Amino acid sequence: QVQLVESGGGSVQAGGSLRLSCTASRYTASTMGWFRQAPGKEREGVAAIDRIGNKMYAGSVKGRFTISLDNAKNTLYLQMNSLKPEDTAMYYCAADSGSYLHLNSALYRYWGQGTQVTVSS
Repeated sequence: QVQLVESGGGSVQAGGSLRLSCTASRYTASTMGWFRQAPGKEREGVAAIDRIGNKMYAGSVKGRFTISLDNAKNTLYLQMNSLKPEDTAMYYCAADSGSYLHLNSALYRYWGQGTQVTVSS
């Protein structure tokens, strides 16, 4: 079992930045990712990273968001720059049970409780 705890959400104005963190209760060799869900919308993949540093981004955030992983601290990060109102959502950290790099939420096994990000115009 792996517990994931997110932090770093908040409210910012459009164009601002936030950094989300996700600390895992223990080391896993699996791919980790960030997902988000806005009210009335389906959960969508934002970014994923595997244990050797390969990364994947959704087209809507590419060039603005950066995912990183500190293996020594078992902590996943999401640096979000140039935030837009459409980025407003609950953001979730997740860990897969394998090492394949992907953004299919159905295949991620462990989930955090989420942290809210609100971007005002």
